[in-house]
Amino acid sequence: MKELKIGFIGCGGNANGHMNQLAGIEGARVVAVCDIQTERAQSAAEKHNADPYTAHQVLLERDDLDAVYLSLPVFAHGQPELDVIERGLPFLVEKPVAINMDIAHEVEAAVANAGLITCVGYQLRYLGSTKITQQILQGRTINMVVGKYWCSTGHGDPNAWLRQMGKSGGQLVEQATHTIDMMRYMGGEVETVYAMQANRFLKETDCPDANSVSLQFANGAVGSLTATWAYAGDWANANVLDLLYEGELLNWNPSRVLVQEDGEWVDKTEPGPTIDEVFVEAVRSGDASSILSPYSDAVKTLAISLAANQSAQEDRPIAISEIL
Repeated sequence: MKELKIGFIGCGGNANGHMNQLAGIEGARVVAVCDIQTERAQSAAEKHNADPYTAHQVLLERDDLDAVYLSLPVFAHGQPELDVIERGLPFLVEKPVAINMDIAHEVEAAVANAGLITCVGYQLRYLGSTKITQQILQGRTINMVVGKYWCSTGHGDPNAWLRQMGKSGGQLVEQATHTIDMMRYMGGEVETVYAMQANRFLKETDCPDANSVSLQFANGAVGSLTATWAYAGDWANANVLDLLYEGELLNWNPSRVLVQEDGEWVDKTEPGPTIDEVFVEAVRSGDASSILSPYSDAVKTLAISLAANQSAQEDRPIAISEIL
C-alpha cells in the first residue's frame, strides 16, 4: 500500500481532530503542518512527527505531498486554496468554504479547471444516522424540515474573529452551516429563504445571537431553522432535525435516528466511515465517487447562509439564485 503523505494548513482544534483520525488510518501520514502561530505548528509537528511551517507557501514547495488539509478561519479562505490548486494537490477544506461568494466561485472555478479531488468538512453526511435517514426517506414525500442549532459558543472574547460579522459571517455562516447542509442533504435544494435576526443578549458583538429562517425547497417542502449561540445549556439542541414526511415523523441527530412508525418511536443506529477515511481512500484510488461533499456542492450550502443574512438585513425573501 502506497503511503499517502499529507500536509496541513492550519493547526487549530478542527485540524488536530483530523490529524488524530489520520494517525489511525493505515498508509496515511501527516508529514508537514503549518500555522501562523508558531507554537501551534510546533506542537502539532511534535505530536505527529511532522515538519513545522509558519507560511503555507513554503510548505507547498515540498515535492512529496499527496494531499493537503486546510483548516482555516472563515475570513482566511481563498488564496491558500488557490495555492494548493496551483500545486495540483487534492484537498480537504473545513467548512464553510468562504466568507463570500466571490471567493467561493473563484476557488470553485479553479478546482473545476484543475480536475482535482476535493472534500469539504461536512462530516455529518457520512454518518450511519444520515445513511439510515436517506434510506427511510427514499421515494417518500417530505412535507417539512425543521432544524435547530442552539449552543453557547457566542460567549467569550468580544474581539475574537468568531464574534465579528465581517470575519465569521455570524453563526449562520460559521457554525449552523452544518445544520443547513443537513437540511439540504436530506430535504433537497433550497429555492428561497426569509430570515429574521436579533441581538438580544450578547451585546459586545455585531453578530446576531438569535436567528429564525424560513426555507422553501425546490421539491415543494417547507422548512425552518432556529439558531442561537447565546444558549448556556448543553449541546443536545445543536444539529437536530425533525423531518415530517407523509404521515410520519423522523428525528435526526448525529448519534441516532428516531422514527415514529404507527405511533411508536423506533431508535435506529449504525456505524459509518469517517470523512478522513473516505478522503484518504478517494485520493489513493483516484475515485471521488464516495465523497459526499465536494467543493462545488458545499458552495450551495454557503449560498443559503449568505442569503439568510442578506434576507434579515434587507427584510425580504431572497432567492438562492440571486446568490449563486
